[in-house]
Amino acid sequence: MILRVYRPLAKVPSTIKSWLTTRTYAIQAGGAPIAEVFSARTKYIHKERAAADIAQSRQVDYLRDEIASRLCDRVLDINRHFLRVLDFGANACNVARVLSRPTPDLNDETKFTEPIAKRIGEIVCTDTSPSLLYRDEHEPFNSEIAITREVLQNTEYLPYEPNSFDLVLSSQSLHWINDLPSVLTQINTCLKPDAPFLAAMSGGDTLYELRGCLQLAEQDRLGGIGTHVSPLADVRDVGNLLTRAGFKLLTVDVDDIIVSYPDIFALMGDLQAMGEANAALRREKGGIGRDVLLAAEAIYREMYGEVQEDGSVRLPATFRTVYMIGWKEGGNTPRPLERGTGEANLVDVLGGGGRIG
Repeated sequence: MILRVYRPLAKVPSTIKSWLTTRTYAIQAGGAPIAEVFSARTKYIHKERAAADIAQSRQVDYLRDEIASRLCDRVLDINRHFLRVLDFGANACNVARVLSRPTPDLNDETKFTEPIAKRIGEIVCTDTSPSLLYRDEHEPFNSEIAITREVLQNTEYLPYEPNSFDLVLSSQSLHWINDLPSVLTQINTCLKPDAPFLAAMSGGDTLYELRGCLQLAEQDRLGGIGTHVSPLADVRDVGNLLTRAGFKLLTVDVDDIIVSYPDIFALMGDLQAMGEANAALRREKGGIGRDVLLAAEAIYREMYGEVQEDGSVRLPATFRTVYMIGWKEGGNTPRPLERGTGEANLVDVLGGGGRIG
């Protein structure tokens, strides 16, 4: 499914200065050290500055709200009550807001079923940015679902006891994790046996249009390319990561959301307002030069511009989201039959006594 969202022209916020940190290393429990890719300090600053302008921060929540809605649709397929739920990397509690809404009946648009929140005892929403996490604490949805907000000091560490949660959710936060295998293992540990983990994260070819145009512009103007879009996990690796973390009965799928912008400056301004600006340690110092931005704008319009009925040109930006579902193994977890125990002949099942091939 592809959703097209048209973003109105808005005033572009001032460029956020780059914040630099020294290179450190994250140690995965029981394994070799891996180099840190993202700066946790920089990402914290991005989120805090974005949440400081509450009106603008809410205005650019269109992407997080849509992805949270699609993630919660998958929770509907699980016919369970969840006494305690963890929302890891909750941002502004977008998932909790969606969980508190009545669910439309697919067979009758005039009917609604009770919100998923009715099946949840408590949801623990965590994030490293207190300003973003508590941004909407006085909004009406807080009275519709039991929310506990907890500020995490370290995005790589979950301070929870084993077998603590009946469900773990994560929406639009895992793509900023350095040691993703370790975090997924910790999530598996804090889940109760036979409990599910559902997550959505940006991945793969997200913003491939912007990435390619910036590279072409820098190659033309500067004779080389820099790192301006953060690296993202490939969808083909997600299944392996979940298996490595101990999850069973995996489901991984991909959705593209295409948002239309009036120009490249509106796109980059919204990314900053979301707190989603580049936080890679190896990003280029300082901002992107004006001549490079103007060249990238021209290339973007030439390669991807879409002419509207009124003659204006809109620039599409693709946000690719990877959705994943995994279950912690337990006594009731279904297991595949051992090889050789099947009783049906494959030739008979396919219908015919001839050779296969």
